[in-house]
Amino acid sequence: MHKPKLILLRHILVLVAMTGGAACSVQVAPPKPPVSVTVATAALADAPYVVLANGLVEPMQTVAVQSQVGGVLTAVRFKEGDEVKQGDVLLVIDPRPFKAALDQANAAMSRDAAQAANAQRDADRYAALVAKDYVTKSQADQAFANAVAQRSVVESDRAAIDNAKFNLENATVRAPISGKTGALQLRLGNLVKPGANPPLVVINQIHPILVRFTVPDKELPSVLKYAAGKTLKVWATPRGDASTEEGVLSFVDNGVDTTSGTVTLKARFSNERGNLWPGQFVSVKLELYSDPSALLIPNVAVQIGQDGPFVFLVKDGAAEIQAVTPGRLVGELTTILKGLAPGAVVVTDGQSRLTPGAKVEIKAPAANPAAVAPGSGK
Repeated sequence: MHKPKLILLRHILVLVAMTGGAACSVQVAPPKPPVSVTVATAALADAPYVVLANGLVEPMQTVAVQSQVGGVLTAVRFKEGDEVKQGDVLLVIDPRPFKAALDQANAAMSRDAAQAANAQRDADRYAALVAKDYVTKSQADQAFANAVAQRSVVESDRAAIDNAKFNLENATVRAPISGKTGALQLRLGNLVKPGANPPLVVINQIHPILVRFTVPDKELPSVLKYAAGKTLKVWATPRGDASTEEGVLSFVDNGVDTTSGTVTLKARFSNERGNLWPGQFVSVKLELYSDPSALLIPNVAVQIGQDGPFVFLVKDGAAEIQAVTPGRLVGELTTILKGLAPGAVVVTDGQSRLTPGAKVEIKAPAANPAAVAPGSGK
């Protein structure tokens, strides 16, 4: 009777021993490694309100140069594409016919002036004689009329001289404005015709230069409000070019395009570097106003959840969810109206691997949005 009990006791002891050994072999799971993230620091900075648009560069002035007289082209005093100043000689048309016409007009003037002077002396003599009844009044009147007619001939000669001078002066074609010349349509020896089409050359004034662009009509009240009594800055960037030109708003159209619902604006640029060319398409930024103390964080830090926008904060090496109220976008940054204070460290990369309370490892020192805030609108 004791033997079965002894066997049972041995089995129990063996089972307890095995259970104890198994318990000793169980290991506690190691803690999760920290999540590697990139962060930025919320900071107060200048936040301009910028309207974006596409623009077209236009010359400040453009002139199609044509000749007012006809003749053979004898000289070209510029090269195509040259910068010229107002009054510079561009072309010379054979002046000899016009010089001959002027000499002829001057000669006719001398002859008729002598005849007019003689007719006036006769009129004066007849006026003295008629007072003494030596000649009839009819004769005196005839002498007076002849003197008046001769004076009219002299005036006609003066007009002919002025016309001849005009033609002679216009045989030398000068630049009517300062600007850059285009292609010359005629060569030496060609016959120039007055008012011919195409023009001899086109000059575009590019210093300064204009950029025409449109904005939605919903922006018009703000444009008019901030343009009143203030110079609004505008930046233009040619496509495919990293350089940006700064100018000022110079024109707001007096009506809204009913087809597109837009308003046409123009900005004036000094264009000293010559980066803007007529007919060029550019990206335009119009700055209406600026908030000097906006709280900014990178756009990528703002996440959208079921309860609305939020960010991941980093506090004491752990992630924490913080609801925020974002404002307007300022380039690659977002203004925060509620939910954050200056100096808060927000996660900008790695949010998809985070959970509340997760340990984090910062890849690099926190970036400061104020250092890259487009305070000038550029």
